[in-house]
Amino acid sequence: MEQATTAKEKAGDKQQLPSIYSLQLQELKDWLKEQEEKPFRAEQIFDWLYKKRVTSYEEMSNLSKQLHEKLAAHFAITTLKTLIQQESSDGTIKFLFELHDGYSIETVLMRHDYGNSVCVTTQVGCRIGCTFCASTLGGLKRHLEAGEIVAQVVKVQQALDEKDERVSSIVIMGIGEPFDNYDQMLAFLKIVNHEQSLNIGARHITVSTSGIIPKIYKFADEEMQINFAISLHAPNNELRTKLMPINRAYKLPDLMEAVRYYINKTGRRISFEYGLFGGENDSVEHAIELAELIKGLKCHVNLIPVNYVPERNYVRTPKNKIFEFEKALKDRGVNVTIRREQGHDIDAACGQLRAKERSEETR
Repeated sequence: MEQATTAKEKAGDKQQLPSIYSLQLQELKDWLKEQEEKPFRAEQIFDWLYKKRVTSYEEMSNLSKQLHEKLAAHFAITTLKTLIQQESSDGTIKFLFELHDGYSIETVLMRHDYGNSVCVTTQVGCRIGCTFCASTLGGLKRHLEAGEIVAQVVKVQQALDEKDERVSSIVIMGIGEPFDNYDQMLAFLKIVNHEQSLNIGARHITVSTSGIIPKIYKFADEEMQINFAISLHAPNNELRTKLMPINRAYKLPDLMEAVRYYINKTGRRISFEYGLFGGENDSVEHAIELAELIKGLKCHVNLIPVNYVPERNYVRTPKNKIFEFEKALKDRGVNVTIRREQGHDIDAACGQLRAKERSEETR
């Protein structure tokens, strides 16, 4: 990890301050009270951070110099260094950002008819071990602080400001398992959703999990209006264990029970992400088995033609077989769509750009 070590040395040995982006509005008000400052200053600080999107406390011109100094002594305004910015012919932009400690993360801007969507990362690396994913190469290095997740959206929004556009939706499907960093992920959701922050509507945010069952029950009990997706990728226990080792700890039948609890508790529809891997899970028989597995559930299936990852051995399912799989589901009453391919001409697969450019982190 020579490059990462060098970057950390440049950053110095001192402990990084907590990110101010990690604070919810009420938490900032409480802190200001402790500092014998007026709580209404919190709204002003949020305005500077999220509406004007400044990068230093000195730019907050309606705050006193003394408050600037207090803020600077306690909180960092998290900034991400752009290492690489790849733009696809379809408008998708993939960013490789460097964190304060030299580690790198990926964030993706996807352009849709309905607006701009940002896919954020929640961890440096991942320990789930899905056999098809580049994110898990090298394992988990550390969790991201909520503010480091927020900073990804702010950074992309700053790039969109130049075009007078805005982030309209967020998907938490980047590097890492969001439910493995549950508390920071939840804080992120509350921050970006707040009307005085980035004001991204709950129904315009989607969080995905590979199936950490206890956290699914916990998330259901939060009763948030956030869209929820399960990375399923297989219709039976044996095949899912082969593709996703997490299935050894959280078996498919138990996962489906948690899904039923979520749907019953929230009344909301759930999405199943199903990546198609040539010759592995993409036969009509697999589709029939999947339809039986999810029968009667308030759900939607999102079929994903996978991007090829050099470090993995899976191949893309041919188009005709994708359509056959879709038809088999539709014939059995399943609500299904095929995800529109984006970023095919760049390192679009999750974790792929980091694996290529920062190999010392992914060995």
